Amino acid sequence: MISDAKESLPQTVAASGSTVSEAAAGAILTIDLGAIRENYRRLKARLAGVRCAGVLKADGYGLGAAQVASALIKEGCDIFFVALLGEGIALRRALGAGPDIFVLNGLPPGSESEAVAAGLHPVVNSAAQLKAWHESARAAGRKLPAAIQVDSGMSRLGMPPAEVEALTKDAFDGVDIRLVMSHLACADEPANPANEAQRLAFERLRGMLPKAPASLANSSGIFLGSSYHYDLARPGAALYGINPTPGETNPMLPVVRLQAKVAQTRSVEEGAGIGYGHTYRARGPLRLATISLGYADGWHRRAASAAWFEGVRLPFVGRVSMDSIILDISALPAGRLGEGNLVELIGPSQTVDDAAGHAGTIGYEILTSLGARFHRRYVGA
Repeated sequence: MISDAKESLPQTVAASGSTVSEAAAGAILTIDLGAIRENYRRLKARLAGVRCAGVLKADGYGLGAAQVASALIKEGCDIFFVALLGEGIALRRALGAGPDIFVLNGLPPGSESEAVAAGLHPVVNSAAQLKAWHESARAAGRKLPAAIQVDSGMSRLGMPPAEVEALTKDAFDGVDIRLVMSHLACADEPANPANEAQRLAFERLRGMLPKAPASLANSSGIFLGSSYHYDLARPGAALYGINPTPGETNPMLPVVRLQAKVAQTRSVEEGAGIGYGHTYRARGPLRLATISLGYADGWHRRAASAAWFEGVRLPFVGRVSMDSIILDISALPAGRLGEGNLVELIGPSQTVDDAAGHAGTIGYEILTSLGARFHRRYVGA
């Protein structure tokens, strides 16, 4: 669980690569690597012997791919997935030659040599990508590893059934197929018949390909049961504390805590206009606090929500600004909250999924939107 213990890494690095000191930052993002490790252990226990990868797309869902990967390696994880080639190259530089790194979106045409040089494995999503990788293997004079993804019904990435059916045996010459995979579209809806339809389609399509380990389950797919587990599961969101079983108690530990500093406090009288457009007017005397966090930090402008201080809810008043939010602190004793104090936006009082609900979005978007201006504090390392 996230605590206030400052068990930080020697240097706190923002997603952009810049270093922001705690004193200089307007907000603090605490990332509990110990909770990520425990979430991985919980998923492994549910998989009952099936291998478990770690998905590190979008800089580890905004939390630091290198830091998250280093934590997961301590739990025995040696397979990682990123979305883009650039992410894979950066992760390889951070981790060295050890783990397998797969690029989910495949390789842009002409970038194959960069993937070979970095020791990355493409997830081949089309016959054209397969041909390009086959030619890269011939140029390299050796077999090159890859995963083959088939489209079992999401219509996003992967070889369509017609392409799979048209493949000839020599199409795989020079390609070391490490994995045959697909992706579930509705795994967070256990009763949705699309799940079983996709599983059956996956069974049919992988039977047309060279024999290789299979992978279908994402975070929520792990909770659909053993028939979806195959040889490798690919959790992402669940590792980071997002609930993989919406509507039920979250089986994962929370991973992030977001706290913003109070920049200024003031008192206003009845009728005072508050924030841009004066969309809120005081209905009586109010005490307000302005915090140093806004939509430039990834807090959605439409997320009409609240902050918390010592268990007291402090509602937003007026619009979210680029660099600040105004809170009604009238529920606190006068003088209890002042400049430099921290209020909580995500944490024990309001989870990532709660914040997403206020914004009309999902926890994935909340995490991956968190910006580079925070001081990032890693605990549980």
